[in-house]
Amino acid sequence: MTSEHFDVLIVGAGLSGIGAACHLGVECPGKTFVLLEARDRIGGTWDLFRYPGVRSDSDMFTLGYSFKPWRGPKSIVEGSSILAYIRDTAREHNVERHIRFEHRVNRISWSSKDARWTIEAVRGAAKERVRFTCNFLMMCAGYYSYESGYTPTFPGIERYRGAVVHPQEWNDRVDYQGKRVVVIGSGATAVTLIPELAKQAAHVTMLQRSPTYIVALPDEDAIANSLRRFLPTKMAYALTRWKNILRLRYFYGLAKRKPDQLKKFILGGVQAALGSDPETLKHFTPHYKPWDQRLCLTPNGDLFRSIKEGRTSVVTGEIETFTQSGIRLKSGTDIDADLVITATGLELQTVGGAEIAVDGKRIEPGSLISYKGAMYGDVPNFVAVFGYINASWTLKADLLARFACRLINYMDKHGYRSCTPRNGDLGMAREPMTDFTSGYFARAQSILPKQGLREPWRVHQNYVKDLIIFRYGGLQDGVMEFA
Repeated sequence: MTSEHFDVLIVGAGLSGIGAACHLGVECPGKTFVLLEARDRIGGTWDLFRYPGVRSDSDMFTLGYSFKPWRGPKSIVEGSSILAYIRDTAREHNVERHIRFEHRVNRISWSSKDARWTIEAVRGAAKERVRFTCNFLMMCAGYYSYESGYTPTFPGIERYRGAVVHPQEWNDRVDYQGKRVVVIGSGATAVTLIPELAKQAAHVTMLQRSPTYIVALPDEDAIANSLRRFLPTKMAYALTRWKNILRLRYFYGLAKRKPDQLKKFILGGVQAALGSDPETLKHFTPHYKPWDQRLCLTPNGDLFRSIKEGRTSVVTGEIETFTQSGIRLKSGTDIDADLVITATGLELQTVGGAEIAVDGKRIEPGSLISYKGAMYGDVPNFVAVFGYINASWTLKADLLARFACRLINYMDKHGYRSCTPRNGDLGMAREPMTDFTSGYFARAQSILPKQGLREPWRVHQNYVKDLIIFRYGGLQDGVMEFA
């Protein structure tokens, strides 16, 4: 089996991978690099998900790249617009020629003797084994499995006569027109999907085990659109980006300092949209604090409008069993359905699902400790992109791509071949990387890297703090070992 060598190898050609490649081309112009993409198209999440109404909860001024202004009139946009933006970026920066499609990475292994990574992958439908080597590895494969979403085991589902589909597996054959539809879940996917389904379905029921915080916001940013009329495009984009970063940071800080005040504000918005009936409001009043789980966005209040018009209803309760015609709750309520959509979450994974080894020793990612939320302790020349849970994914991805370029250039300048974060305090207590309580994070705690109690082993959910750390913080910090 032959092997190709590159200075830098990027796993994944989605939002993070394309951004990393663009930064490499500009900031490390002499480096050779390649992107390995398991699928046959770029775009990652925004090419994979095809369910009706798919969009992002993040505004395009922060979900977009720092170097490519978003020019559309809407701030909250559908998935197809995000995909077009990623493709345009790849084309403008000549990234497409560096991508190897249908290359699924199975194993990555580091050799200290050679100061390089070996990447083993399978190519195409024939699963031909291929090998690459590189000096520096960037993992931009996201945080969830593309193979399938998470669906709990539901009693009696085998006797249900209707169709059942997970949003991650949506295709054009799913028929919901004129059908009674039940969507299990009330997270971001459900809140996105339901208003679009309700336009053609006979009726849609959102079946939730417990309520979620849902916020209505305009899909257009009036301030951004005004700034673009009077300022150069790049300046207007930068100002809007910072406005949105600081606004979100304020509300996240408010959630931590004064959760009851923010909860009252959010529920006030629900009441303004749906009225003050206690039986209605109970479906939108969670038992947890705001931002213990991610808030859900309904652009222009489309979910609330669908409920008010009678096209959508909300039911809170636990499933006892599926029946031939639908779902029976533990309360005894029966819900008839022609189609059930299980918007029940994702299956999280690390390092793109690949096996990882250092000097012949296999490593379990759940045993690793995160260095600044960018690298892993005792793993050399490796940056793993994992975005924010309280802000746009791309904000962190941008910072980490530039940090990787900074490390690469620093090593070149000083003649180093490797950089490795070393944890000298083996007794330091560890905790989850985030206090996020969403189900898909809770299920994956055993496989996710941890954070320590002290710097630089903390993972910050704070863009401003991370900007200072990654762009201006010293690389010789007493923890990073250069060799």
